[in-house]
Amino acid sequence: MYENMTFENIMDRCLSRVAASIDKREGSVVYDAIAPAAAELAIMYIELAYLLDRAFPDTEEGDDLTLKCQERSVFRTPATAAVRKGYFEDGDGGAMDVPIGSRYSGDALNYVVTEKIATGQFKLLCETAGAAGNQYQGNLFPIDYVEGLGAARLADILINGEDEESDADLLARYKESLESQAYGGNIADYRTKVELLHGVGAVKVFPVWNGGGTVKIVFVNSDWGVPSSTLVDTVQTAVDPTQNQGEGVGIAPIGHVVTVVGVTGTAISVSFKLTFATGYTWDTVKTAVTKAIQDYFVALAKDWANQSGITVRVSQVETKVLSVDGVIDITGTTINGGTQNIVLASDAIPVMGGITNET
Repeated sequence: MYENMTFENIMDRCLSRVAASIDKREGSVVYDAIAPAAAELAIMYIELAYLLDRAFPDTEEGDDLTLKCQERSVFRTPATAAVRKGYFEDGDGGAMDVPIGSRYSGDALNYVVTEKIATGQFKLLCETAGAAGNQYQGNLFPIDYVEGLGAARLADILINGEDEESDADLLARYKESLESQAYGGNIADYRTKVELLHGVGAVKVFPVWNGGGTVKIVFVNSDWGVPSSTLVDTVQTAVDPTQNQGEGVGIAPIGHVVTVVGVTGTAISVSFKLTFATGYTWDTVKTAVTKAIQDYFVALAKDWANQSGITVRVSQVETKVLSVDGVIDITGTTINGGTQNIVLASDAIPVMGGITNET
C-alpha cells in the first residue's frame, strides 16, 4: 500500500513545494533541512505497512496471529508430551514392577512412570513436550536407583506427543470458524472440540447413528494412523465418560450418548514389476519405494474426514513409485491382488501391508 512512499519520492514531493528561485540541489540548505524529516517519514511508512500486516490474519504470524485468533475463541494448541509404554525386567529376565514416579532416560530424553498397565508394563510420560518424544524406541536407563532392575525398554506410542500448533494450522482453524458455526453439540461443535484433544488428528461425526440422542465419533490419531486403545479410552472419557453417558459430564451436552471409536486400518498389499536405472536394484530402492507409498496413504488419511470413503488408486501408487530415484518403469501393478482401485469403508484408512517386486 505504501510501496511508493520512499525517501526519494517524499523528497521530490517536499522540494516541489519550494519556490523555483531557491536552490534545491542536494547539499543545499533547503535540501539538507528537508532530508532528515523525509527519512523519518519513509521509516514511518515502512513501519505502518508492517503494522497493517500485523492487523490481518492472512499476514500475521506468531504472537500476533495467536492474539487475533483469540478474538474468536480460537486458541493455539500448546505442545503436548508423548505417552509411551515401557517394559521392565528384573535381573533374571522376569517382569518386574517399578515405582510410580521413577524416571528413566533414553536418547537424550527423560520419561517418568505414571501408571501401571500390567506386571512389568507401565505408562511413561515424556518430560519434554513435543513430537520428539515419539521417536525413540529401545533401552531405557534409570535416572534414580531402582532396586532389582535388570532391564528397561521403551516401546509403543500410546498417545502421540505433538509440537505447538503451527501458524498455518492455526490460521486454517480460524478460517474454519468463520465458515461454520460450532454450537451446542452440532457436528461442527464436536469436530472442533474433539480435534483439539491431545493425540487426535481428524474426526468424523455420525449423528443419530443408533437412535435419537446417540452420536458416534470416529477419529485418526495425530500421526494420521490408527489410534491406540489407550487414546480411544482417553477421548471417550473427555467427550462422554462411559460411567456417566448422557449426563453432560464431558464435552457432549446433556442428553447425548456418545460412542468414541478409532478408525480401522485396512492393510493394502502392493505388487509390481519395476525396471531400474543403471546402478540401482530392488534392495537399493525398496526403502524409498515403501516411504513413497506410505506417504500416499498418509495423504489419503489426512483427507479422510472430508470423504465418505477413501479410494486407493492403482494409478496413484504407480505415480508415487515412479517418483523414486532409480525407478524408470513400473508394470503389472496390483493392490490386494487385484488391478482395480479399492474403496474403503467410511471408518477405514489404508495402512501398509506387504510390498512385492516381481522378478
